[in-house]
Formats: sequence, C-alpha cells, structure tokens
Amino acid sequence: MPLALITGLQGFTGRYLADELRSVGYSICGIGEIDSSDTEAPCVKCDLNDREGLMRAVRDISPDVVVHLAGIAFPAHGNVDEIYRTNIVGSRNLLEALASNPKPVTAVLLASSANIYGSANVPMVDESINPAPANDYAVSKLAMEYMANLWQSKLPITVVRPFNYTGVGQSTLFLLPKIVDHFKRRAPFIELGNLDVIRDFSDVRMVVNCYRRIIQLGQQGQTFNICSGVGQSLQGVIATMRAISGHDLDVVVNHAFVRSNEVHKLIGSPVKLETAIGPINRVPLQETLAWMFAQD
Repeated sequence: MPLALITGLQGFTGRYLADELRSVGYSICGIGEIDSSDTEAPCVKCDLNDREGLMRAVRDISPDVVVHLAGIAFPAHGNVDEIYRTNIVGSRNLLEALASNPKPVTAVLLASSANIYGSANVPMVDESINPAPANDYAVSKLAMEYMANLWQSKLPITVVRPFNYTGVGQSTLFLLPKIVDHFKRRAPFIELGNLDVIRDFSDVRMVVNCYRRIIQLGQQGQTFNICSGVGQSLQGVIATMRAISGHDLDVVVNHAFVRSNEVHKLIGSPVKLETAIGPINRVPLQETLAWMFAQD
C-alpha cells in the first residue's frame, strides 16, 4: 500500500485530502503541529523550520508521495516574518529532506495560491499570466514556487495554484464560512470589507479530488490552476444565503476590513488542468453553501 505524507494533515484541506487518498488505496501519515497516534492517519509533530527534525521525520516516514499543504494560508495574517519563514524556508527544508532521503518519492505536490496573480486584468486567469502579487502572503507563495524550481532536477514536483475554496470545517476567519456562520446564528448584521469583489469559489471536495488525480497521473514540472472557471460576486453569495436560511441581515462595511491592495476580480481558467486530468467535478456554490449551513 503506497504511503502518502501530507504536511498540514490536521488542517482544513488535509483532512479532506486524507479521505480522498484513502479512497484509492493510500495509507496516510502527516506532519503537523500536534502529535497524533490515529491509526488511520498518524501525525508526527514537527515544525517546518526545524530543519534537522524535519530530516528525521521524513527519514522515519519514508513516503511514496508527498502533498505539502502546511504553511500560513491566511493573507491577512499579522506576522509577516512568520509568513516568509514558514512558506519559503519551511518549504525549502521539506524539499531538502525529501531529496536527501534514501527512498525516492514518485510525486511531490506543492500548494501555492492563485493570489500570486494579483488583480490580473483579464476575463479568466490562466497559467501563462505574469504573476503580480499584491500582499506578503502572495509574494511568499510566488517565492516558494521559484525556490521549488531549484529542486526540479532532484524531485518530481508539481505546483498547484488553488483559487478560493471552502467547505465544512473551514475557519470563520475566511470569508464564506464567516458569512454562513452569521446566517446560521441568525445575526442581525454582518461586518464585511470590500463588497464589490468577484471570486472563483470551489468546493474543497473538488479541490482534493483534483490533487489526487494529479498525483496519480504524474505531472512533474507542471503548474496548474485549481478552479471552477466561474466568478461569484459577494452580493450574490449574500443573496444565496438569504434564500438558503430564510433569514435576512444587514451588511455593514467596516473600513477596518477594507484592504487597500484588495484583488477585486479573480476568476481562473481550468483549461490546462482539465486537459491534463480530464473533467473536474464542479460543485455548484449554492450546494456547497447549503452543505455548510446544514452542519452543526
């Protein structure tokens, strides 16, 4: 049974990816913030910035495939130093550990971000668009990609650039879970930042399905957008939640939440992805929001 190592296994995406990979016969092991002896998905506590500890963990686990999800994933994270150290240096430490391990891996999937594109002034963003990162998080992810290129001759690396995605279990620090939570609590109002944003929202179950198929098909040296190709306005999301919940609330613009470098429109092109792995399993956003709303 092939062994998949997932960094960030205990995070939002990691749990769904573990289920997806188990469904096709992988055993799972993780590296994360907390030790876990879970027989289905044991997790070794290790900081990505602990270079020697990471070397030992990778040697002990000796995975067949690796998916690197761990890192700072929230663009408004306040500790800029931590963003750069974790997303760049921590990722480099992992690649060094994998390249040094006697057992070679067959696939390494690195999760970057569509944030690297910034406000691309095109109807749909494909992988040929020049990056224009507009915040420290995006800069750190683009720098991670450049760093990973140094290891392409030693490791079978594929980079994925997921656009916005959501699902049950995502933190309310993120936009859609925050909105769903307010409707579930039947809050009288919600404070938001920029209201005129348009995003390409996907379901986390679609995203991890794409990750699994990329790993199985082998796409070394490639970079893929992970997206639906459909833009959704924030006002439309609010209207959908009003219909799902039967509740109305006031939307208040809190200028403390308004980012001056906000990316106003970001819709991805999944053409390259679908050419490589076949049709993706799009989940309508209304269905995803209803799933989130129905969960306790």
